[in-house]
Amino acid sequence: MPRNLLEQLREMTVVVADTGDIQAIENFKPRDATTNPSLITAAAQMPRYRDIVDATLKQARADSGAAAPAAKVVSLACDRLAVSFGLKILEIIPGRVSTEVDARLSYDTPTTLAKGRELIAQYEARGVSRERILIKVAATWEGIRAAETLEKEGIHCNLTLLFGLHQAIACAEAGVTLISPFVGRILDWYKKDTGRDAYPAHEDPGVLSVTQIFTYYKKFAYRTEVMGASFRNAGEITELAGCDLLTIAPSLLAELQNTEGVLPRKLDAARAANAALDKITLDEATFARMHAADRMASEKLAEGIAGFTKALETLEQLLAARLKELEG
Repeated sequence: MPRNLLEQLREMTVVVADTGDIQAIENFKPRDATTNPSLITAAAQMPRYRDIVDATLKQARADSGAAAPAAKVVSLACDRLAVSFGLKILEIIPGRVSTEVDARLSYDTPTTLAKGRELIAQYEARGVSRERILIKVAATWEGIRAAETLEKEGIHCNLTLLFGLHQAIACAEAGVTLISPFVGRILDWYKKDTGRDAYPAHEDPGVLSVTQIFTYYKKFAYRTEVMGASFRNAGEITELAGCDLLTIAPSLLAELQNTEGVLPRKLDAARAANAALDKITLDEATFARMHAADRMASEKLAEGIAGFTKALETLEQLLAARLKELEG
């Protein structure tokens, strides 16, 4: 009997929904879900989630005080909105939701630490165990150091905006729970840099990057999980079948669900464990040197932080406008 690709993928890889759209999560029933500032901002503009936005703003006003300036209320609501969506998502999925630390803190270890603890405290105050939350942190050297401390406190982390092997190794050495290498954004960079319109899936630079990281992790028995992210097409996903996890947008989940065929395993932990690789010793100086030498990783990390920052600023503007309407 013919089987769809999504069904087969789920037999070898944990499928995660990459969206803040609660309805889409209900439709596809993934184990886990991930969000980011861009996804939360998009969801906050959907009319069906107006009640979540309004309730979050009203609670932020009540906790800030009637005389508090609007900017303070909006700042508080911005953090809480990500948690509000996370709580709704956790009512649907059996696993974990990822909630992101403010991208503007990406190069500030102490403040990232404080924000991670604060987000977990919000979830725990609502009766949700920290075991069901992944705190998303940008994979800068400073972010990785913050994640290392959070992990020691039992706060699990998802290191995002990851584009290079040096970032992946630093995350594994820090003992983080999970990393999210960005497949599609790597492809975007190479297409622009080389002038090529497309790459076959098996030659896709993002696919090759995740395969390299997966192989390195399994070779040296790191416990950190690899979750491919930011896909541009279904071919990238099928080439990574067998990866620990893959976080996939609803449109691509639908495409996989509607496509029948045979899906072979491409990544295999047992095979990777026998790979002929040398272990890389990584300290801050080596990380900085490898990052500077990797033009793609350097540019995409900076661009990603800027993009998430812009999304947060847009969200703040939306919340400020809605607060004005509610209090007008």
